[in-house]
Amino acid sequence: MPFVSIRILEGHSQKRKNEISRRVTEAISEVAELPMEAIWVVIEDVPGSDWFVAGKPVREPKGS
Repeated sequence: MPFVSIRILEGHSQKRKNEISRRVTEAISEVAELPMEAIWVVIEDVPGSDWFVAGKPVREPKGS
């Protein structure tokens, strides 16, 4: 059973996360020739203060 873990910056709507999950599930189902029920997707929201690019947070924590 494929397990997909996706980390994205917090702030995306539930509608968008649902669409991401649906498309990822469909793609894996098609390529791996597995039923969609066999594919698990977890989306984890990461605060911008915990997401770093080039050693700097994407968003500074409040109060810094």
